[in-house]
Amino acid sequence: MRDEARKDPGQGPAPAIDLPERRRRAAGGMGWIHRRWVRAGLVLMGLIAAILLLPALLRVQPDQLSDNQWASPSWDHWLGTDANGRDLLARVCDGARVSLVVGLAGSLVSLVIGVSWGAVAGYVGGRWDGVMMRVVDVLYSMPSILFIIVLVTAVQGPVVGFLESVAGRRGAEAAPVLFLVVGLGGVSWLTMARIVRGQVLSLRQRPFMEATRALGAGHARLILRHLLPNTMGVILVYLTLTIPAIVLGESFLSFLGLGVQPPQASLGSLLADGASQINPVRTSWTALAGPGGALVTLLMVLGFLGDGLRDALDPRQRKSGHSEG
Repeated sequence: MRDEARKDPGQGPAPAIDLPERRRRAAGGMGWIHRRWVRAGLVLMGLIAAILLLPALLRVQPDQLSDNQWASPSWDHWLGTDANGRDLLARVCDGARVSLVVGLAGSLVSLVIGVSWGAVAGYVGGRWDGVMMRVVDVLYSMPSILFIIVLVTAVQGPVVGFLESVAGRRGAEAAPVLFLVVGLGGVSWLTMARIVRGQVLSLRQRPFMEATRALGAGHARLILRHLLPNTMGVILVYLTLTIPAIVLGESFLSFLGLGVQPPQASLGSLLADGASQINPVRTSWTALAGPGGALVTLLMVLGFLGDGLRDALDPRQRKSGHSEG
């Protein structure tokens, strides 16, 4: 355009690109960071990380017992204490770590199962695809929470005994967390499998796949090197949306007493402890406000990150999202 403007003086100068457009082009693949939902999620995630590290900085142990039971908030105990004199802030931070670990580990379980199942079903197609997806439909018809409750009550005794014989007390304490990870991850992969199957079905007949087959690539190479990388955007988006669902499921089960057991704590078990103290004699509002606020904030942060990542990786959202920068 500039060369043509030099050759023909009658033409005006080449249109200049505005500064925001230059910034977006210079950002390239990192332009998703400038979206407001991602910015809000990253700021809140940094705030949560600072809060989780706060008890360690203050040198407060979550399991440290004392005679100062149900103390009001003070400089020594910012959220007060519980029935055993333990610092509520330290307990909330420890419970948030447990809930977040369960959410991340359960999401990884659902990721492995769902991606493998959906990729194989979509790539093979035909009768095997129909059989595999009917299995998904049958599992969809089962109530997931009821399935997890039956799983925990049926195998908890033998598994806890085995882990205790192998790893001692730590193994027995880790058994409920393991049940939650396996149970919640084992029922959360169904939608992932359907999404991956649909993506693979739309990609397997593309010209680049035909060319790769003509070059003699095997089935494993076609799936791992060509199909899955082209569906990674959708997989990552749904993965970020699966984590808060598993965190919420873990909190619900722990609230019912079927998840994390004392002396360990999660946000759900802390909410149950706080709810048990609502009576005409004594009501500790921090016992509910602390874990409840932490759970709401954690779910909101994960939701912001999921929405921002979805908008960044969806081509249809990129054009409409330029004005948000």
